[in-house]
Amino acid sequence: MQRKVLSSGSTFEEEYAYSRAVIDGDYVFVAGTTGYDYSTMTIARDVVAQAEQCFQNIQHALASAGSSLNDIVRVRYLFVAADDFARCAPVLRRYPGDVRPAATVQLTQLLDEKMLLEIEVTARVSGR
Repeated sequence: MQRKVLSSGSTFEEEYAYSRAVIDGDYVFVAGTTGYDYSTMTIARDVVAQAEQCFQNIQHALASAGSSLNDIVRVRYLFVAADDFARCAPVLRRYPGDVRPAATVQLTQLLDEKMLLEIEVTARVSGR
């Protein structure tokens, strides 16, 4: 399979020269995804709401790549504040569900102060 890039339509992708996801072989690599609603380019102030939106964005990217949350093998959670990880734990458990991917949690500063977390995933393309 050839390399294929996918876009969410976010203005960030054009501005910063990246793709929402890249399919390469049997894997789909989803870029670090924040809590922005890309259709309106708005973001909630609450970290739990941002986590929900992150996974909705990721779910859409994976579906566009012929994959799903059930195919995630690796996830990286980037948080601005350590306490937010525990607050988001129910969301982080619900979306990948029983898949239990390999995971990394990291504290960092993000580019926009409105962004409270960013989630990056790697998944297999379904059926491969």
